[in-house]
Amino acid sequence: MSDPRPLHERAPTTRFADRVRDYEKARPSYPSEAVDAILEDLPPKPICADIGAGTGIMSRLLAQRGALVHAIEPNQHMRTAGIRSSRALAERIRWHDATGEATSLPDAGVDLVVCAQSYHWLDPAPACREFARILRRPGRVALVWNDGDESTPVARAYYGLVRKASTEGTTAHQAAAHAPRVVAPLPAPRLRRFHHVHWLDEEGLIARALSASYVPRHGPPCERLQDALRTLARTHADDTGRVPFVYETLVWCCDLPA
Repeated sequence: MSDPRPLHERAPTTRFADRVRDYEKARPSYPSEAVDAILEDLPPKPICADIGAGTGIMSRLLAQRGALVHAIEPNQHMRTAGIRSSRALAERIRWHDATGEATSLPDAGVDLVVCAQSYHWLDPAPACREFARILRRPGRVALVWNDGDESTPVARAYYGLVRKASTEGTTAHQAAAHAPRVVAPLPAPRLRRFHHVHWLDEEGLIARALSASYVPRHGPPCERLQDALRTLARTHADDTGRVPFVYETLVWCCDLPA
């Protein structure tokens, strides 16, 4: 049965604590064209706030482009994994135990606020006020999702199986399907779309499912899901034993003028 509460009321700061290993193993990165769009027209070495930085996927991509990144992550387990995985970029990524609604950053201190696969877990009104507070002008808020392309056979079958096993609905996937709720003082966002493919082996496909907070990790529903995903992987695997999981990356940008 679907949980009627808003996502920001469903323990967003703790619910991924037991899924860090699966998250690290199987969550996709973002295509370079999407990162280009996020950074377009910003200063050459922008200061960025990565909200809900998780294990640091977006933080690392931005730091590799020369950005100084404040990685905001309230979940200790995710933050620890992020610090470990971004050790080579430690001079460019600073980790903070804080939230999107209260980042702990100073006024007008960043050029970019990015939420990669995280904005749907925030309370929109206080989060938008906080983003406007920490942004210098001109500045940008980029809200990013990797949305599985269900016109492709692997993603279509995967989401069908995950929905069947889900304890509360495929919330993140559903969030990506609609324009994000952005409120004043931020302007309405504009959308750009990009496609990319994430190749996963059988265990990677299972880890991708178990990294989602709405998927059961134990008991018969979990066992049935894993069996079905193994069948899916074997049905669609190439000669290397991997399947193509096709994503559409959605980048919603809110640009604040000078």
